[in-house]
Amino acid sequence: KKKKKKKKLEEDYGGIPKIIEGLNSDATKGLDANNKTDLEDRVNAFGRNFIPPKPPKSFFLLMWEAAQDVTLIILVVAAVISIVLGLTVEDDPDTGWIEGAAILISVCLVIFVTAGNDWSKERQFRSLQSKLDDDATIAVIRNGESVKVFTKDIVVGDILQLGYGDILPADGIYLTGNDLSIDESTLTGETDHIKKSVAKDPMLLSGTSVMEGSCKMIVTAVGPNSQAGIIVQLIEGQDGEEDDSDDEPKEGDEEEGTKMVNGTGKHKPVKPSNKKEKSVLQGKLTRLAIQIGYFGTVAAVLTILVLIIKFCVSKFMFGEEKCKIVVPDSEESHWEFEIHKEEECNATLIAGVEGATGVEWVLYKGWQPEYIKELLEFFIIGVTVLVVAVPEGLPLAVTISLAYSVRKMMRDNNLVRHLDACETMGNATAICSDKTGTLTTNRMSVVQSFFMGKLVKHVPSRGMLTQEVIDLFANSVSVNSSYSSNVIKSEEPGQLPKHLGNKTECALLQFVGELGEDYEAVRKANPEESFYKVYTFNSKRKCMATVLKTDTGFRIFVKGAAEVVLGRCDHIIGEDGANVGLTAKTYDRLVEEVIESMANDALRTICVAYKDVTEEPEWDDEDATLKKLTCISIVGIEDPVRPEVPDAIVSCQKAGVTIRMVTGDNLITARSIARKCGILTTAQDGGNILEGKTFHKLVHDDNGVFNQDKFDLVWPSLRVLARSSPSDKYVLVTGIINSKLSKNREVVAVTGDGTNDAPALKAADVGFAMGIAGTDVAKNASDIILTDDNFTSIVKACMWGRNVYDSISKFLQFQLTVNVVAVMLCFIGSCAHGASPLRAVPMLWVNLIMDTFASLALATEPPTTDLLNRKPYGRTKPLISRTMLKNIIGHSVYQMVVMLVILFYGKTLFKLDEASYSTDDPTTHGTILFNAFVWMQIFNEINSRKCHGERNVFKGIFNNYIFVGVIVGTTCAQIVLIQFGGHAFSTKGLNWYEWLICVAIGAFELIWGQVVASIPKTVIPSGMRLGTQPFTQEEATQARMLWMRSLKRVQHQIRVANAFKRAGHERHRRLSLLAEASSNSLKSNPSDASQAHWWTKKSSESDIKLRGMKPASQPLLEGDEDDTNV
Repeated sequence: KKKKKKKKLEEDYGGIPKIIEGLNSDATKGLDANNKTDLEDRVNAFGRNFIPPKPPKSFFLLMWEAAQDVTLIILVVAAVISIVLGLTVEDDPDTGWIEGAAILISVCLVIFVTAGNDWSKERQFRSLQSKLDDDATIAVIRNGESVKVFTKDIVVGDILQLGYGDILPADGIYLTGNDLSIDESTLTGETDHIKKSVAKDPMLLSGTSVMEGSCKMIVTAVGPNSQAGIIVQLIEGQDGEEDDSDDEPKEGDEEEGTKMVNGTGKHKPVKPSNKKEKSVLQGKLTRLAIQIGYFGTVAAVLTILVLIIKFCVSKFMFGEEKCKIVVPDSEESHWEFEIHKEEECNATLIAGVEGATGVEWVLYKGWQPEYIKELLEFFIIGVTVLVVAVPEGLPLAVTISLAYSVRKMMRDNNLVRHLDACETMGNATAICSDKTGTLTTNRMSVVQSFFMGKLVKHVPSRGMLTQEVIDLFANSVSVNSSYSSNVIKSEEPGQLPKHLGNKTECALLQFVGELGEDYEAVRKANPEESFYKVYTFNSKRKCMATVLKTDTGFRIFVKGAAEVVLGRCDHIIGEDGANVGLTAKTYDRLVEEVIESMANDALRTICVAYKDVTEEPEWDDEDATLKKLTCISIVGIEDPVRPEVPDAIVSCQKAGVTIRMVTGDNLITARSIARKCGILTTAQDGGNILEGKTFHKLVHDDNGVFNQDKFDLVWPSLRVLARSSPSDKYVLVTGIINSKLSKNREVVAVTGDGTNDAPALKAADVGFAMGIAGTDVAKNASDIILTDDNFTSIVKACMWGRNVYDSISKFLQFQLTVNVVAVMLCFIGSCAHGASPLRAVPMLWVNLIMDTFASLALATEPPTTDLLNRKPYGRTKPLISRTMLKNIIGHSVYQMVVMLVILFYGKTLFKLDEASYSTDDPTTHGTILFNAFVWMQIFNEINSRKCHGERNVFKGIFNNYIFVGVIVGTTCAQIVLIQFGGHAFSTKGLNWYEWLICVAIGAFELIWGQVVASIPKTVIPSGMRLGTQPFTQEEATQARMLWMRSLKRVQHQIRVANAFKRAGHERHRRLSLLAEASSNSLKSNPSDASQAHWWTKKSSESDIKLRGMKPASQPLLEGDEDDTNV
């Protein structure tokens, strides 16, 4: 296939030189940057390197999609029917429409909130992606110089310089390069790296990644015409088409189907992300939701069983006495009255029915058809209990908290790519950090050097060195480094030069300038096209080599880790500038007096060497080729520790987070840096620091297979891993995550900047990529990007993560208290009265307080440094701590006692007369019950600001304006709702005394909170664990999907149940009205009474009234004159 491509390139286009000529470009000089007309003509002819992202869905389209939910459609139908019947059948059309309108309003609210969430999420995703990619640049040769150009400004004919870690922004053809390996898995799915060269496979495709080596490439296709552009257009063109293939991207999966390559909106086709569902908090929430579901199910089943048992005992064991009014030669009719006295029955009913001759009493214990209606009502009550138990506000609270934190973290130089990483970082127990640029400034400079047998701690003067040695060193450094690494002199006097590219190479290039040489002149004399062979740097070689062809053969320049390169040398330049043999004794002396001396000063040691050969060696035999070198110099490069890092590490250690440094530096340098940072103390050594090779031997068995048990003996004390490879970092991260040595399991964060760090970044619970020094591959594999490459930003991320965790815990503490009280009240009320004491519309308001407002108030608490004064929770510690459980139970007991006292003794306490109970209209008793319940939630929301046993619940309350606004807004709304809500909200205005009692009941929550705080948490058994032990990876993937989708639907299901329930009530009421109308008609027109009537008798009752005048499921306190009927 590759040969066919090469053949087609030669036959159809005349080969690479003809293509360059046809595009009017130059392989060496590139395009003319000053010729704006030419650049514009290329854009007009071949297009811009930009693919407009798929237009976002409009808000109205999102609303329409949200309205397609089946449960919402059912609600709308139920609401329309309710409104029509309310306006046409009920006796009071002025208020009959209210129930249906309330359903429609709730549906509109759900649609609006759902669409708003989706719209906000999509906008945030696009904003984050744009923020991530807007400044993407690539090295381009124009006017013979390498310059950084925004990827959107690349045109066909440009000559690109590609290096390690770059993602190709356009299609092109390989011109020259060295050891180029490309990862084409984003296009082909094949994970094997593809070697590229002019002879083998010169085609380079957009969206692929440079995994090794470097090259020059001429751009042949940009934007929509590139390979990535074509795929994106195909994907977008298939949106909405029916296709049974599982491989096709689904609508709405834009994040998985495509990813942005650069800020231009250019997309990169990718496979669906296989990043594991690793959020610790989400796993605990899923487990907690299921545990609460069990509780709700048990409560619902018990409610139904109690109601059914009560019903069966009443109807089938004791039976019902029914009286029949005998009317000769008439049809039977079943009118059900509550009969209290037989005398009243006889006198009243016979007198009201024309032709009645008497009554006949019959005791029934059998099944009656009308019982189906009552049993169905019991089931609806049970469903209501279950729905009240489900914390449907959790997803909203998590979303608000994460979105709020992500926006704030941007200011702290944390660009969050995956929302769940935000809260996961709060649970982090270990951070595996790189050294360069993260713990250090990444501003490197040569401060010590060894030339011609002398170690100097300053820049050597020209008199100390021969010109031949200076030239040799300058040529080696200038040629044997990436040509994209440059030192730019500052235009302002006194300012340090600007380093572009690899910082280590820039330090060496600057040192060349300090020796009085011009590295640019050397490079012009030796362009990259003249390189015969290049061995690029990688973690295995620990060095880099460049081969130049000379008149006498070949010269090989080598630079790399000092002990590695020096170990390959057999000669060294002596004091007189001549090459002398490097004996084992001399080698040991250099290691001890030069390399270790520099390392003890926390310097990175680099050895520069060369080799001349007359005959061409076997280049593939790398070990033989890069041996018998001559050492030119050993230099010590300083990378100062960031001044703020030691304090940040102390903060982490106080917070219970273990810092491990993973570096490529040698053991001595790594130890010195770790001590300066505070990772190691002077007393620590031995097992606290290991080299990569030693580490590998300790954690693998004799067959080279990783052994977790052996690893568990090493990692607890390990603090520094020196001379490590990316595979060592990956083993360290995955081993700690999988270890069960810790009681609560470890949660690991890791930093990385290189392409080979991608596996470790993906495997970690939270992967941090360097925004400045990091490659595109590393950034794409990460969860959070540090825009300043600073370790202190990781500490801030930890603080924000803990704040998210605490915010969710506060919300749970508040909502579960409400849920427990509501479930118990619904259970007791249903068993005692046949229905919940709180009506449907007031419950909607309570849900609004519980869900939306509480989420907004408690999930937006700003973080404080106090968050770093406690240990992390870890992976398996319960989400609901014993302190939180104590608070939930304590406040639930208080609220439950208050509600039951008001429910059963409210008439006496509030001196309510009989009129308060006698109608179907809102009652004072019901309003007091509802008002007291809401005020207890308002004050308990203040208590819930603290979830770790703190006593001062008002501390920092005015730092959160949202919380204060929610409390004030809820209070004002509650006052308006009670006084002016009327029939729509089932409320009746209260007097000042009743208001005072309700507010006092709520305010006592604050005092009760201090009492609960005084109770030791040990009263809660340690075995009571809620929200612990997250699922396995497979379980978590399924359960999290259930958690994110199903709980949202539960919020709709409660409205469905209530809608059907209200429809049943309306039917009862209409039948009652018809019964009353018929009875009145019979009394006024006896000639129409040609029916026999069945009546129901209960011996303990004391009055006669239509059973249908009050819905059977409504609580007694809302309508009956007789408060003894249960």
